[in-house]
Amino acid sequence: MRQSLRIGVVDQSPVYDGRPAEEALRRSVQLAQQCEALGYSRYWVAEHHNTPSYASPAPEILIAAIASQTQEIRVGSGGVMLSHYSPLKVAEAFSSLQALFPDRIDLGVGRAPGGSSLSTHALAYPAPPAGSDLYAERLADLLALVCNDLPDEHQYRGLRAMPGTQTPPTPWVLGSGSGSTSLAASLGTGFVLALFIGTDYRSPDILRAYRRAYRPRGFAEQPSAMLATAVICADSLEEAKFIASTHTYWKVQAYLHGNREGLRSPEEVQSLYRHLSPSDQAYFDETLSTMILGTPEQCREQLEQLSDQYEVDEILAINVTYRFADRLKCYEKLAQAMELTPKQDRFVLTRAS
Repeated sequence: MRQSLRIGVVDQSPVYDGRPAEEALRRSVQLAQQCEALGYSRYWVAEHHNTPSYASPAPEILIAAIASQTQEIRVGSGGVMLSHYSPLKVAEAFSSLQALFPDRIDLGVGRAPGGSSLSTHALAYPAPPAGSDLYAERLADLLALVCNDLPDEHQYRGLRAMPGTQTPPTPWVLGSGSGSTSLAASLGTGFVLALFIGTDYRSPDILRAYRRAYRPRGFAEQPSAMLATAVICADSLEEAKFIASTHTYWKVQAYLHGNREGLRSPEEVQSLYRHLSPSDQAYFDETLSTMILGTPEQCREQLEQLSDQYEVDEILAINVTYRFADRLKCYEKLAQAMELTPKQDRFVLTRAS
């Protein structure tokens, strides 16, 4: 096993087993504690709106809760959907997090809306939603503000993002293709290629182009790239596919039909699958094929292959399950398979709690 391959986590805070959404946020804190104990490198939380299956619309709040209940693991956003917010507001929120939890905060930023058109309009109210053409400008302003280094010609020159920290939070740009790589490279941020979004093949050339174009801007001298991919680690491949069917069916409904419903149990999905149209079944099967699924040994082999193919030394594992116990078991087995170094003095969550 190559000790240089690190594994982190992206958590979408799924609403488990028909339970109240508020419980899902508490489970995210518990899972982060467990992942720190198991030796995971970082724990990022996502942002979604008006989506009954996901409970985290405000990553900065969940980050604060997780960082306060852990000791060393890096905590961050995967990511803040910048199209909804003022760069100053995001800069001050993450500057505050960095001040409270020095050198542990990652500021991951994405351009997707993370919700429906209704929530996008409501978040911008009373102004109209910002167009995607403003994303690059907003991101540049955000990065300048977290460093308190707006250019002389900027309209807000002299503005300070409070409280301000000697070292800013570490910035990352998130993307599911090549669209954001040049932006990340020109601004000197890390880049995360999200393989779990959609089913299209993403060439390793995406990350090679990012590395070639990278120009330091005060955050890191060298380019940093990671992958984020769906992983379900179980006792068998069949069990992993069974567990993964919950989120796969949700994606069929959300991406093909615009139906952002709650999560359905794997048992229910087995019946529902038979009533899907042939095209929906094909998308279901294709989505399942893009995930890292199987036994600990099978997952390790696939993750090492991705690491070699994309030339990365850190991969973020993401999964959505109907039952919390299945997620906990997945991350336990994956940590053992990847030979992560456990923190013996950390919180350990039993599956029965």
